[in-house]
Amino acid sequence: MANAIKLADKVIYQLQQDISLGKYKPGELIPPEPVLMELFQVGRSTIREAIKTLSNAGILRVQQGAGTFVCNIENNEPLDQRLRRAARLEVNQVRSLLEIEIAKLAAQFRDEQDLEHISAALADRSLAIQSSHYEAAADADIRFHKSVALASHNSVLADLYQTFTTVIRESFSQREKPHVQQFQQTHQLHADLLTAIKNQDAAAATKVVTQILETNF
Repeated sequence: MANAIKLADKVIYQLQQDISLGKYKPGELIPPEPVLMELFQVGRSTIREAIKTLSNAGILRVQQGAGTFVCNIENNEPLDQRLRRAARLEVNQVRSLLEIEIAKLAAQFRDEQDLEHISAALADRSLAIQSSHYEAAADADIRFHKSVALASHNSVLADLYQTFTTVIRESFSQREKPHVQQFQQTHQLHADLLTAIKNQDAAAATKVVTQILETNF
């Protein structure tokens, strides 16, 4: 089943790309299961998993007896909804740009209160890891990065990151076997990021946050 989900992610990404580029237009049918199975060289369960995910995201609509249709997406949809229906790779690319710029600005403009908030979140993250409390670790991780975003003292970036955190938090809970290990392996990097921000070393901060992103993705 784990392999099917992994393969489904690839199918989801390609279908999302095809829809975004207009290969399958709103209101149109996508190819039936046998055609998709041949196209992607995967089994029926993988195709059904991908279609179910895209249906839950409001991208596709399954109509019994008629087929699977591309939904009409409003141009004024909220950003968090747009992120939920976007391909994971695209979300990660934008998130990378956002976090790198945030780290650079945080190193330049942070104040003592910012450092206190980042340090407190890092300490909570460490305690949650030590106690193997996954939910608490996820919450502390999000709070750490939100505190860094606020330390940038750029309200637009901070607001954008706030929207991203909703989707990031949901992605944590969707992992097949969530474990604090995923937070443990980057904890020293998070501590290094705090040090770089405290030292107002923008180059070091962007380097460290890039390492964190590479490890997570």
